[in-house]
Amino acid sequence: MNVYLITISCSIIVSAIVLGTYILIKKIILKGRAEAIIEKAHKEAESIKTDAENLKKDKIYQAKEKHLQLKAEYDKYVSEKNHQIREEEIRIKQRENTINQKENSLNQKNADLQNRIKETENIKRLLNSQKEELEKKSEEYDSLKEQANKQIEQIAGMSASDAKTMLIENMKAEARTEAQAYINDTLDEARLSAAKEAKRIVITTIQRTATETAIENAVTTFPIESDEIKGRIIGREGRNIRALEAATGVEIVVDDTPDAILLSAFDPVRREVARLALHQLVSDGRIHPARIEEVVTKVQKQLEEEILETGKRTCIDLGIHGMSMELIRLIGRMKYRSSYGQNLLQHSREVANICAIMASELGINPKLAKRAGLLHDIGKVSEDEPELPHALLGMKLAEQYREKPEICNAIGAHHEEIEMTTIIAPIVLVCDAISGARPGARREVIESYIKRLKGMEDLASSYPGVTKTYAIQAGRELRVIVGADEVSDIQASSLSAEIAQKIQTEMTYPGQVKVTVIRETRSVAFAK
Repeated sequence: MNVYLITISCSIIVSAIVLGTYILIKKIILKGRAEAIIEKAHKEAESIKTDAENLKKDKIYQAKEKHLQLKAEYDKYVSEKNHQIREEEIRIKQRENTINQKENSLNQKNADLQNRIKETENIKRLLNSQKEELEKKSEEYDSLKEQANKQIEQIAGMSASDAKTMLIENMKAEARTEAQAYINDTLDEARLSAAKEAKRIVITTIQRTATETAIENAVTTFPIESDEIKGRIIGREGRNIRALEAATGVEIVVDDTPDAILLSAFDPVRREVARLALHQLVSDGRIHPARIEEVVTKVQKQLEEEILETGKRTCIDLGIHGMSMELIRLIGRMKYRSSYGQNLLQHSREVANICAIMASELGINPKLAKRAGLLHDIGKVSEDEPELPHALLGMKLAEQYREKPEICNAIGAHHEEIEMTTIIAPIVLVCDAISGARPGARREVIESYIKRLKGMEDLASSYPGVTKTYAIQAGRELRVIVGADEVSDIQASSLSAEIAQKIQTEMTYPGQVKVTVIRETRSVAFAK
């Protein structure tokens, strides 16, 4: 039992010693840790203190820099303000000087004005005195004049009124002579200026009008696909072709020409009816006399509607209104009528446009001139009274459908068959001549026209160095292209003069021909 107690006691003692040792060691460890923590805290505090000192220094430095910057800006602002103040002071001083000068000038002017007023008053007094003297002398002159007139009347044996009448008559005769001379000079000058102005108006009108030329022929070619269709058109013993010729009034020529037959007639309307009828018959395939008459009648009605529509469209295009429907129908018929190979509708439209332009240049009503120009050849498409000249027949038609007298006179006088009573009549005459005389417009000159252009190009091509030639502007201009390697600039200038001289001496042409020689250098390279 004692041993057990001793053992327990020893165990307790050992445990107490171990516990005390553990506690001691724990205190030593905790103390070391506390010291380390304290030392670390001291170091961090020192670091924070150092950072704070550095931050403080930076802030102080930045504040100084900001202060210096603000001070510099303030000094600059103050300097600018001072400069502006000095400039303003200088301007104020200049204004003061200007005002002082103006004041001195005004004072001087005021003094001069006062002096002038005094001088004016002196002059006025002087004039009054002179006026009184002049009135006295005038009275003396009148009395002397009366005495002189009495003496002249006694010497000449003529009263003053008679002498005055004779003097007036002499002055009138002299004035008439001078006036007549002035009138003659004015008329001569007007003739010269009128010729220049007329040329300018005609040139301007021609330049502003460009109309295509349509040459009408007496023969129309109708294409066919095969000889079988040609045989069907002829019919058994030629009955179909005879029926077609009888219904249309057109001669149908069927010969050895491949894939075509010819429709020959002097009337373009008949040729057009025959062409359209043949087209419908061939397309339909049924060709016999009864069908031919039916189709021809139908085509004639369609063509009449087309003629009326053409007349309406022409009037609308030209801005012409209020015209009779019969006149509109006659205008549409112009499309199928030619005059010396020139399409009549195209010619009338061209004359109308030229008349309007020329009337505008002359200060005349362009609408009336355009209307007269469109209707001037209306007599050519009328089927009544063919024995009358077309100008007189057209005038009669215009009067019948209540056109204005000046338009009727212009239509009737455009070939000078009646007297011209309005200013529009000579305009229509001139414009009709301009349209008809244009190169290539009419068939009677087309061959010589083409031959002249070809001869002009061949003439220029005969010169060395010429590569291409083109006659343009209806033969009024010849453009010659030369090789840059063969002809120099100086040679090109002399070449144009030589060609122009040769054309002038060897060829016959209207107006003048402009020769333009073109020389260009081209450099070509390829990027590969």
